[in-house]
Amino acid sequence: QVQLVESGGDLVQAGGSLRLSCAASGSIFSINAMGWYRQAPGKQRELVATITSGGSTNYADSVKGRFTISRDNVKNTVYLQMNNLKPEDTAVYYCNADITTTGRSRVVSWGKGTLVTVSS
Repeated sequence: QVQLVESGGDLVQAGGSLRLSCAASGSIFSINAMGWYRQAPGKQRELVATITSGGSTNYADSVKGRFTISRDNVKNTVYLQMNNLKPEDTAVYYCNADITTTGRSRVVSWGKGTLVTVSS
């Protein structure tokens, strides 16, 4: 059993910053890629950023230069630093991780989400 728990969502004014965290726990042998996705009201879930176990990153064009994804492999935690937030960043942000369990099976887990609201 693997769990992902996000935190850090909040209400912030446009131009402000937030830092999201997502901690993985449970029967983890190793964590491969981790990522952040978001879903705005009435829209489909979309990729925000991903990071491999080696630290290679990938970003959606809409957040490049404003968001930074990072991870702590000791703490099994992934972070998303969000700067210069815009109203269009308002969404529920979900953490995702590709995990090899102690039983050597591979699972893709999702957190329950954390709400980010950016006011204009």
